[in-house]
Amino acid sequence: QVQLVESGGGLVQAGGSLRLSCAASEPTFSRYRLGWFRQAPGKEREFVAAVRWGGGSVYYADYADSVKGRFTISGDNAKNTVYLRMNSLKLEDTAVYYCAAGPVSSGDYTYWGQGTQVTVSS
Repeated sequence: QVQLVESGGGLVQAGGSLRLSCAASEPTFSRYRLGWFRQAPGKEREFVAAVRWGGGSVYYADYADSVKGRFTISGDNAKNTVYLRMNSLKLEDTAVYYCAAGPVSSGDYTYWGQGTQVTVSS
């Protein structure tokens, strides 16, 4: 069973930046797609970004429309870690951010981290 541990959350002013990290307990990129989701108070969990490894130094990324151009997801296969760089943060980005892993061949996510809080203040 893959264990995922997120870090890097915190309090930041609007317009600022944060980088989230998600470390996996075992090599994952060859078998799994890794993604970030978030859940704001009173709202459903939503997709933020996902990345899958294309071999070598190639990674393929997808983003929710709400974060395109502001967030960047990246992976480090050697470190079994996926990152989410968040720039130009907005108040509405405030949420608990979760890392997840799912089989490359499936649209589902099987493993989830415990989440890390991101709070954007005005």
